[in-house]
Order: sequence, then C-alpha cells, then structure tokens
Amino acid sequence: MESTTTRLCIDLEDARARTLALVSDLSDDQLLRVPLIPIVNPLRWEIGHVAWFQEKWTLRHLGRLPPTRPDGDDLYDSAEVHHDTRWEIALPSRGETLDTMQRILDRVLERLGKRAPTSEEEYFHRLVVFHEDMHGEALVYTRQTLSYPAPRVPTTDRTESAGPLEGDVEIPGGRLALGAERNAPFVFDNEKWAHPVEVAPFRIARAPVTQAEFAAFVEDGGYRRDELWSADGLRWRKESKAENPVHWKRGTGGRWLRMHYDRLVALEEHRPIVHVNAHEAGAYCRWAGRRLPTEAEWELAASGEPGRTGRKRLYPWGDEPPTPERAHLDLASDGCAEVGAYPAGDSAFGCRQMIGNVWEWTATTFEPYPGFVADPYKEYSQPWFGTRRVLRGGSFATRSRLIRNTWRNFYTPDRRDVLAGFRTAAP
Repeated sequence: MESTTTRLCIDLEDARARTLALVSDLSDDQLLRVPLIPIVNPLRWEIGHVAWFQEKWTLRHLGRLPPTRPDGDDLYDSAEVHHDTRWEIALPSRGETLDTMQRILDRVLERLGKRAPTSEEEYFHRLVVFHEDMHGEALVYTRQTLSYPAPRVPTTDRTESAGPLEGDVEIPGGRLALGAERNAPFVFDNEKWAHPVEVAPFRIARAPVTQAEFAAFVEDGGYRRDELWSADGLRWRKESKAENPVHWKRGTGGRWLRMHYDRLVALEEHRPIVHVNAHEAGAYCRWAGRRLPTEAEWELAASGEPGRTGRKRLYPWGDEPPTPERAHLDLASDGCAEVGAYPAGDSAFGCRQMIGNVWEWTATTFEPYPGFVADPYKEYSQPWFGTRRVLRGGSFATRSRLIRNTWRNFYTPDRRDVLAGFRTAAP
C-alpha cells in the first residue's frame, strides 16, 4: 500500500512539473510582459509565488526554518504585495527563480523523507499541492488571455464528435446537507461544514450552454437589449463596451470565429461557451427564459440520488475518484470537449459534465457557511465573502485531485478570463 509520504512526494513533484511545463516554452519577455488587462500577473512572479507559498507553510511554519531568500516576502506575499505593484518590483531573473523553486522543493522532499508526516504536516503539504494546482490553472487561462500558444502538455482526450446533449432533468428538491462532511480528508474552510438547506423542486439542463446556443443569443441582439441585463450587468456592459464574448471575432461572411490561444478557429458548436462572465450568463438566461441555478441546486443535482434523501455522492458518478472516462480534467486537451462527452460521469439525475470541462457560474454570492472559522491560510476565503460569485464543477485544466462536488470556486462576476461557462435552470 502506498504510504502517505510517497503520495505527498509524488503530488508535490507532479504539481511542480506541471507548473514548469506551462511556462517552459515561453521567452523571458513573455514571462515578464506588460499586462494587457489588470487582472494578469507577471508569469515570472506567479511561479516564484507558488514556491514561496510552499516554503512559508512547510519549511518556515512547520519547520521553523529561515527563508531561502531574505526578500521573499517582499516579492511574493500576495496578501501584502498589491497586484498592480507586481509589475513594478525588480523580480529575480528566470534562472534565479527556477533555482530557488528547485531548492525549496528539494528541502521539502528531504524533510518528508526522514519520517512519516503528522496529520498537521500532511494538511499543510496538501494545501501547498492544491495551491500550486490552482495557480497551474491560472497559467492556462493567462496564456489564453495574452494570446500565447496553447500549453505544451501531452493530451489524451479523444472526444471530438460527442455532439450536443439537450433537455432538462427534473430534480424533486428536498433537504440538502450543503457543504463538506466532517469525515472528508481535506477540504477548504469555505466548504465547512455540511448544513441543512431546503431546496424547492426545479429543472436543470443536462449539459452546459454550447457555443452554438450562445451564438443565437448574440445574433438576436443579446448584447444590445438592455432589458436582458441586470443593473450591475448593464453597467459592466456599457463600461466595457462588450458586444460579444471576449475572444470572438467576425470572420469572412460574418461568421463567428474564436481565438484559441494564439490562433483563430471556427466556433465549435457543440462545445460549451467559455470565457463568459456572470453578467453575460445572466443575460443569456433571461433571453432564453431561464435562470442560473443556485449553488445548493447545483450541488443537489450533482450529488443527490433520487429517492434517497440525505445521501450525497462525493462526485456526480459516485464516490470513486475521477478517471479520464468520467471527466475532462488535468489538461487532457488544451480546450473544452463537446458537451455530449463523458456519459460515464453523469450524475444520478442524468446531468453530464458537472465535474470538468468548464467551471459553471451560479446565482449565489460567495458567503461563509454557518459557523465559519478561517483555516490557517486566512487570506484564502475570508477577505472575499460578499464580493464574489460562486462557481462549481472545475474545468478541463483543473487537477482531478483537487475537485469534488462540494468544492467552491469564487470570482468577481465581471471576470471573463477564467475557464467559466454555465448551465441553465428553471422552476
């Protein structure tokens, strides 16, 4: 049986290998390019930050060891180094950054090899792995935002012609224990803990909204019809001057094309719409006579079982971990799969791709669950309550070891850079 130490070492090395693979082909200029939009981090800062975070929690916090770089906090502490200033500070060179990253990882692995970790130590090593996994996904969508080439990561997905998946499923509603159970091995503080909520019966789409479906909304003047937009959405649309999804462009004959990293491609009609924000998702829903699901509705559709009140699945298909047959995760390809793919991952109610492919916006504002207590990494959730919108489910770039039905992502509703789409619901 694989030991905890062995698994931690494998995951730590794997997370670091993925981080480096996502930037290894980029030039020094690309790693330190002036941002095109204010939400982008310098990629050289991003990779240095994940190593600093690892050192902070596993070497300095657990081991009481001195920092590898005396200026590390001044460079990489995201709670103190304001986003805009990350472009102005004198970052270490590429070579220095990579050397520091390797030295920190080597020290961590060396300490892990000396004895089995305590439960507290295991927690912080897992925190480090998942933190780096999340930044790895950020590197993917940053490459898209900056029109860099697609990531050079081996792909395995072969679901090109899976087609659409239309229609709704009926969810009977009832009492849901929203959130993570106390016997879960590792969860973030914003998932704690499962608490009862009442959910009315509703319908939810079997699959996310596709590019073809969203194109119909665009062609029907969806971005020009003020009545379809919320007050906040209308304000965003007018300030941003948005007239279509962020990476869409008109091609010959008026057909829509989409920027896929650094190249233009035709719309993939059966793949989900991606890189839309919550305002755009809401406007589409009003146009279609639908709405976004709440996060409780989403979790019930993903984890519930018909006729078994109180029973929750860890994943839509059951309690077994994700596999390549069940969910599009781990950068199995450099983009989304068609919405009809991965039938082995269906929920008990018949919803497909509730894990993987695209993050899904919900109608719920990100707030703490009852009795919330911040974990040691206090900056993870607490500062963002009330200002973000909840997303669920993961994307094609999310790591399979990270995601589950109770995992809560959260972004401001104006973000169009992240790998987010949505599915619709109705009473």
